[in-house]
Amino acid sequence: MSTPGSPPDHAELPRPVYSTGGVAAASAAGIGLAALITLTIAGWVAAPHDAFADEIAELLQGAVLAWLVGHLVPFGTESAQVSLLPLGLVLLPGILLYRAGRWLARNCEIARLRHVHRAAVALAGPYAAIAGTLALLARTEAVEPSMPWALVMGFVIAFVAGGFGALRQLMRDKEVTAGALADLMPPRVRSLLVGALASTGTLVLGGLLLFLAGLMVSMPDVIDTTSALGPGIVGGALLLLIQLAYLPNAVVYAASYCLGPGFALGEMTVVAPTGVAVGPLPLFPMLAAIPENGPAPVLSLGALAVPFLAGVLGGVLTQRSAPDVVSEAAPLWGFVCGIAAGLTMAVSALVTGGSLGAVRLAGVGPSVWQVGLVAVLEIGVSAAVAAWIANWWYSRKLRLAGVEPGSPNAREIARGRKSATGPGSGAGPSEERAAPEPSPPEPSPPVPVGEGLATVTTLPRRTEDAPQGPGSGRGTGADDAPGAAESREEQRRNREGHRRDRAVERSARREARAELRSHRRTEKAERRMRGGRWWKRRPAEDEGDDLFGITYEAQDPPED
Repeated sequence: MSTPGSPPDHAELPRPVYSTGGVAAASAAGIGLAALITLTIAGWVAAPHDAFADEIAELLQGAVLAWLVGHLVPFGTESAQVSLLPLGLVLLPGILLYRAGRWLARNCEIARLRHVHRAAVALAGPYAAIAGTLALLARTEAVEPSMPWALVMGFVIAFVAGGFGALRQLMRDKEVTAGALADLMPPRVRSLLVGALASTGTLVLGGLLLFLAGLMVSMPDVIDTTSALGPGIVGGALLLLIQLAYLPNAVVYAASYCLGPGFALGEMTVVAPTGVAVGPLPLFPMLAAIPENGPAPVLSLGALAVPFLAGVLGGVLTQRSAPDVVSEAAPLWGFVCGIAAGLTMAVSALVTGGSLGAVRLAGVGPSVWQVGLVAVLEIGVSAAVAAWIANWWYSRKLRLAGVEPGSPNAREIARGRKSATGPGSGAGPSEERAAPEPSPPEPSPPVPVGEGLATVTTLPRRTEDAPQGPGSGRGTGADDAPGAAESREEQRRNREGHRRDRAVERSARREARAELRSHRRTEKAERRMRGGRWWKRRPAEDEGDDLFGITYEAQDPPED
């Protein structure tokens, strides 16, 4: 028991999840709001102003509005709707909520990794309520934030960032690696996720390089625009922060340019490889990277190869991490990888686009459906071709090594992670003695379904993994990496064997139930033919000694 002068023992007395989530949400919101109030006051000090007491209410409302903008909450003015918000401002609440999620996982009792959603909901619910309340407090006659969007975006951002923080803390406490967590996913889903992330990352990286190249070429215009604004030291720092906040938007716009549809900077404008046609733009240094009206620069047309490069990389990685080597559906899975990348780009275009006012800047950003459709076609087709070529290459390596495609080590041999030791592989006896291949687990016998409706099948008990010593958990040097990889591969094969056993058992049970239902229907038909009442149950003495169902017995391993 803890005394009044001693700190509480969190290990013995864990805090309740939902009340602690409210404390964590209030802490994250308060710290973020305090940081924005500090920046708002710094900007007020650097600009011409009246007395502080006359503008304190406006300063606080401006800080609250900036906090809502950081959560991508649109707001309306007297003449227009402003929904083009800097995506980079989400980084501030994201970091705070991530740390709040880790603190919540440390102080509360969360038994398993699959219970992380409880911590995420406990954090996201109060945070959304705080965001909705601040949206009501920030309303003025000139500015009106959207309260429904404040509730939705507050919950979504807190759920994702806080849940990720809680998951990371639990993985660290339970010593679960990211590789072990990825092994729990279905192999096909994991391969598609790897390919989609690689394709999207390549496209985003190409957009970033294109934007930086355009900014470097137009650096004299950037300097002239900054000099014309004359922000001063503090104002210049705030201007730089605003441009960094809009950097993710600019990268998505550049990626849309690489795809082909481009983006708009107002009504009846376009910035695309087919040409550039824009009107007067505000004085903002980042906008100097946009080419002048007319044909697009010739060097920028090289960016059109980025989506195809992204598709090739995604298709190869999808097939490389696929659960099977030889598959006629390899092009189909490559195209599915392109679909996932296209949907990701469409969502990014939706989040980064919007309106900056009326008339000239009413529509800014890429077209959602055009970017998504073109990304699916370009990345999907190139990923399908690359997956087909990678599948052919892996199959050729197996044929040259003399390994059957369905053998347990075929996938590792095709990827170059293991060497074939069978006949025709070219491996000498010394190599076989130096690196023996682990024998695959023996498959369990199939479960028969007899015609007596009472089948007893002995299933061999699988041997458990050998207990690991104190130094076998997480390796401390480079020599532990091969052993850890082999251990994870052995665990993966055991899990696949258990899944096959369960699938066989479920199939046998379904067949036994179908046979039982057929037997009962036959008995009812016979009773109706004898004149009995089919809706009445037979007496217990007439049921006989037949047993219906299926029973499993575990067989002990033979002693040596």
